Amino acid sequence: MTFRINRATIGATVGTALEWYDFSLYGTASALVFPTVFFPTQDATVATLASFATFAVGFFARPIGGLIIGNLGDRYGRRQMLFLTLVLMGISSTLIGVIPSYDAIGMTAPVLLVVLRVLQGFGAGGEYAGATLLAAEHSTSKARGMNAAIPGAGNAAGALLATGVLTLLSTTLSHDAFMAWGWRVAFLLSIAVSATGILIRLRVDESPEFTEVKSAGRAPRVAITELFRTAGRKIPLAMLASIGPNVASYLPSVYALTYLATNVGAPEWIGLTGILIGNLLKLVTIPLAGWISDRVGRRPVFLAGALGAVVLIYPFFFLLDVGTPLAVWAALVLIFTFCNDAMLAAQSGFMSELFEVRYRYTGVTFSREITGALVGGTLPFVAASLTSAAGGDSWLVALYCGVLLALAALGMFLLPETRVVDAEDRPATVATP
Repeated sequence: MTFRINRATIGATVGTALEWYDFSLYGTASALVFPTVFFPTQDATVATLASFATFAVGFFARPIGGLIIGNLGDRYGRRQMLFLTLVLMGISSTLIGVIPSYDAIGMTAPVLLVVLRVLQGFGAGGEYAGATLLAAEHSTSKARGMNAAIPGAGNAAGALLATGVLTLLSTTLSHDAFMAWGWRVAFLLSIAVSATGILIRLRVDESPEFTEVKSAGRAPRVAITELFRTAGRKIPLAMLASIGPNVASYLPSVYALTYLATNVGAPEWIGLTGILIGNLLKLVTIPLAGWISDRVGRRPVFLAGALGAVVLIYPFFFLLDVGTPLAVWAALVLIFTFCNDAMLAAQSGFMSELFEVRYRYTGVTFSREITGALVGGTLPFVAASLTSAAGGDSWLVALYCGVLLALAALGMFLLPETRVVDAEDRPATVATP
């Protein structure tokens, strides 16, 4: 059994956890807080849609940040870019905590919220790819999938921390106090969280694979031109595959909270507790799925998650409609944890092997972040609109998500297996089809 976690993986994962605290905090607040604080209206549906629109704005900033940071990462190094993303995320999230409400400054409040959400998205666009690549490129070939997957558990840890802080504040304070100032405490903590992440990443060395490319003078000035010149049909297929983790993540973790509150009438704590349970399990399921992908390959693990989600999407909404804690928690764990983690973990190792080292950072950010903007960022908004169009029923949303998940499975099915099978236990090199 090969189970070797390198120091770079630990540093990348802790930094990612602290950074994803900020990004996840916004997602939960956009469902529970921002409709009231920044978009007050007599129509609750309109307020929710407006809040989810600002949630989507961050995703549309992610491809821009991903392309710029990815290109710089392929030219100057992964490690430096991971410092930049932490700074951007920490500053923007802290400032969100001090924006006055709509009642205090009118339309200026949601405008400031959008500007800071764009900065969040810009930083997030280069964070996850850089963290997974730094972990993967420090790894041996036999443990590359597991090491590349572990930063995904950092995402879960950050989301766990964000949800836990908001849950603690919402349950210990009165509703009025939480909506007035309690939620801001969670965002103001971002400055300390980001500073801690920077100190941890100072102890991580640069990727040896990137260092070798740079020393040989092969680091490109504009990596995206090299990517499109040599990667061929892998790019659109990788973009299709990236649909799956976006659907299986943001449907349960963002939209389901609103669906439970407005359509089912379930108390807020049920959904929040379910997300806490799901993220807690991810600390085990993501590394485990990455380890399995080192044994059987990336594609089988990903396809199991994607096709499993297709089958479970209608039962997911059925369980949400039951509204009891156990039913809701089972629904969230099935999609958000088991199906999503299989796809996310396999994708991390897969992407680190699909593209050549000299344009790998750009290839991963381009494939992930454009899809994230088009699908992940819009999913809560589209889902709320489809539910409203169906008169409060969930069948249209389930159909929409089922089609998207099937497309993700198709994209991965058409791509080649990338797992490198080496007799020697050495740092993995790029698998070039």
